[in-house]
Amino acid sequence: MLKRKKEINTERLDKIVTEAHRNQAVREHGYREQALKLYPWICTRCEREFTRENLQGLTVHHKDHNHDNNPTNGSNWELLCVYCHDNEHSRHLDAEYGELTSNDQKQSSSTHTPFADLKALLNKE
Repeated sequence: MLKRKKEINTERLDKIVTEAHRNQAVREHGYREQALKLYPWICTRCEREFTRENLQGLTVHHKDHNHDNNPTNGSNWELLCVYCHDNEHSRHLDAEYGELTSNDQKQSSSTHTPFADLKALLNKE
């Protein structure tokens, strides 16, 4: 009985994951096709030109990093080659990390000043 129940749960989970992947692929296909019709096949950052032979290397980047924000006028998209796209996302992650660490530093700033009395100590001699 337990084995059968586990199989049913696994099948259900597999169906959910498969459907999610299919929906994502449909959504991506839709905005990718629209972006490729709207914009020239050139990377916005490095200006590399693409043709039908190497078009798979050109990606659609969401400027606000929200993949569900797909206005039909393409105002949230830019075409980037895979290298510039990876770089953009790395910079975005680095910026988020920097914000986290700078906030942590502000909250836990040190109040100890080890050289506060140094002048007084040097003048004693």
